[in-house]
Amino acid sequence: MATHRCAVLGSPIRHSLSPVLHRAAYDALGLADWAYDAHEVDEAGLAGFVAGCGPDWVGLSLTMPLKRAVLTLGEPGEVARIVGAGNTLVFDHGGGPHRVENTDVTGMTAALSRAGVTGADTALLIGAGATARSALASLAPLGVRTVSVMARSAERAHASLDPVAAHFGQRIEVLCWGKLPAVAPQLTVATAPTALEPGTAARIAAISPVVFDVVYDPWPTVLGEAALRAGATVLDGMDLLAAQAVDQVRLMTGREVAVEVLLSAGRAALAARRAG
Repeated sequence: MATHRCAVLGSPIRHSLSPVLHRAAYDALGLADWAYDAHEVDEAGLAGFVAGCGPDWVGLSLTMPLKRAVLTLGEPGEVARIVGAGNTLVFDHGGGPHRVENTDVTGMTAALSRAGVTGADTALLIGAGATARSALASLAPLGVRTVSVMARSAERAHASLDPVAAHFGQRIEVLCWGKLPAVAPQLTVATAPTALEPGTAARIAAISPVVFDVVYDPWPTVLGEAALRAGATVLDGMDLLAAQAVDQVRLMTGREVAVEVLLSAGRAALAARRAG
């Protein structure tokens, strides 16, 4: 019987691969008394679920639509406050506030660094929602100060991204959907759920040596396929999922697991899902 419990919460949650990754980490670390499950929880049910977690509960991973709501259930870390979203809650059963962190940001930076991107000046960001805010923050440690944003609404893009950009001293330029920046970006991060038109994807792939599309299923995306054909360095959503899970495992267990362990488990699970 597990004496340390963790889980991922969200809605819908049925297809989450987080249990696969975290369980692989526990196996690699020899944590036989740790369990990690998935629970269907919406915003209305989040506070009640957290309140009902006893002392055997260690931590929670939060996916959509809970990343903003969780900020009110603990003490947000600096990054979570800046981007207005948390994806990790670490319980404090001693009377203090629970800890809320955002490992999407650190995970993106780590995934890019692992791919050899240790510095850049310019970037193209596709999308302007919650994931885009995390992406914008993740580019700051790499030195990115000029970011072109492809978005469908300039007003909404500025409202979403300007506070994050101001914190990190970044300058953003919002472009119409499908328009490319005048200066070729050194890397592109795609966060929008809407697929790009193939011609636009091909033009981006032709000028951006690094492309990070946060989708992992279905893969490749239109942009991912174009970038692979162009010979770019390509990262997908599994690179992000594994890298951010490494940080979650560290926050919850105090132990370090190799990202390769999680990537292998995640990609194997995806392959089995597609084959079945």
